[in-house]
Amino acid sequence: MIKGLHHNAYRCRDSEETRRFYEGFLGLPLVGALHIKESMTGRHTDVLHTFYAMDDGSCLAFFEAPDRPFEFRDQHDYDLHIAVEVDNDELHRMFEKGKAEGREVRGISNHGFIHSIYFRDPNGYVIELTAKQPGAEDALNPAKNGARRILDTWQKEKQAEKV
Repeated sequence: MIKGLHHNAYRCRDSEETRRFYEGFLGLPLVGALHIKESMTGRHTDVLHTFYAMDDGSCLAFFEAPDRPFEFRDQHDYDLHIAVEVDNDELHRMFEKGKAEGREVRGISNHGFIHSIYFRDPNGYVIELTAKQPGAEDALNPAKNGARRILDTWQKEKQAEKV
């Protein structure tokens, strides 16, 4: 049985630049760093793997691999975004903090069951801070929200368009 998320890992351009955003701006403490010089199969490598903790014990993690090219690009929200939960007061505080620091910040978006703001990290990833609103539990309860029916309808309509 899966217990929960331990960490999500992403590539980064520069570990210190990434630390300044995740620890310095978002407030996620750097809790681990591994300088990996050899893979488990004995292959030579040279990467830094860093971990930033969230209150639930899970982490966002990053790999800097200077000798392995990686094409960073601005992500569209639909392509990739990292959503982390905050409370409503923190959402508003971070919105103002982002504006005050001259960061690109979008929102506050009302998605009904959550409100969200969006930043870009130094690597181009979209970071969503989201705060639950009344009814959030029902919105993600498949017994109440019809998730399977909505997915099945989507699939049928998509197939019909191909004909």
